[in-house]
Amino acid sequence: MKLAQIGAEIGEIAEIDINPLLAGPDGVLVIAASVRLAPFEGAVETRLAIRPYPSELEKHVAARDGRELLLRPIRPEDEPALRTFVRELTPEDRRLRFFSHVKELDARLAARLTQIDYDREMALVLTDPSANDTAILGVMRISADPDGAHAEYAGAVRSDLKGLGLGRLLLQEICECARRRGIGEVWGEVLAENAPMLALVRKLGFSVQVSEEDRSVVIVRLPLQQIPAEL
Repeated sequence: MKLAQIGAEIGEIAEIDINPLLAGPDGVLVIAASVRLAPFEGAVETRLAIRPYPSELEKHVAARDGRELLLRPIRPEDEPALRTFVRELTPEDRRLRFFSHVKELDARLAARLTQIDYDREMALVLTDPSANDTAILGVMRISADPDGAHAEYAGAVRSDLKGLGLGRLLLQEICECARRRGIGEVWGEVLAENAPMLALVRKLGFSVQVSEEDRSVVIVRLPLQQIPAEL
């Protein structure tokens, strides 16, 4: 990941050669390495097939209990942590998130949710940098239409961490991320019985309307120009 980030951010790097690289149970050891540079002009993104990991979105945030948490985009290596996160949600929280009684994510879906196209999708996760593990405390994602006019959101917070403002923080951050990308509206589907989520979106200015196709589902929408500037 770090080597990929270096290659993505520094356009003048034409080649990185690491040889030999020894791998063992305690990690890897670089014996020799070299970097070849070449003149480069223009935006780095123009030479990349996909948008690289957006490290500029990483930042530290404070929870209501005083803990300092790391907010960052999801990464492919988060797959095991995401599967654990979903598995450890209460059955009711899983039902409210996935609209069905799922027990856990299968490997294929977990890979799909962590190996994302940062150009049209974004998923933000909260982790505790002071912890000894890589546990995910909450996740919020958007998936944009091909034209980038609208993006659907979905997310959840670990069941034992409710009441700390993490859901609000994640939803605000993902909406701000969408606005900076020029997306015009964030929308989502919420079960009508999910009172906490409906209360949250109302506070953030979402419109709320019962679905004409399924009365148990509420469609919520937020034109992004309505997001307060301080967010």
